[in-house]
Amino acid sequence: MTVKSTAWASRVLSVLRIVAGLLFLAHGLVKLFGFPAGAAPGQVPIASLFGAAAILELVGGTLVVLGLFTRPVAFLLSGQMAIGYFMVHAPKSFYPVLNGGELAILYCFLMLYLSAAGGGSWSVDALRRGRNPSI
Repeated sequence: MTVKSTAWASRVLSVLRIVAGLLFLAHGLVKLFGFPAGAAPGQVPIASLFGAAAILELVGGTLVVLGLFTRPVAFLLSGQMAIGYFMVHAPKSFYPVLNGGELAILYCFLMLYLSAAGGGSWSVDALRRGRNPSI
């Protein structure tokens, strides 16, 4: 692999991390603040399992967007999605297309990938390690 393709792979990894973090964060905003209005499931009680999930999604999503502590945070979020899938979706049906769990599975494995791959060159983690993020 050439240096040029390695640099682009790290940049694209950063873009994937940022987009996934923003989408994850959006789920936390819906559950904690009911924003945007009308989005499911809407605001949930903070002292509930969904409330705990909302806090993880909001804080974890923000950290993933920034690329700060990417590996441990993404690992935690991957576990959250696995638990969410088996608690909420799997009891409805064995098939993800019927139980609505496709997104939970996708997030689970995406976060698991980020926990192994790291945040990429455009991350606070890279800055903390002293790597100069090339633009």
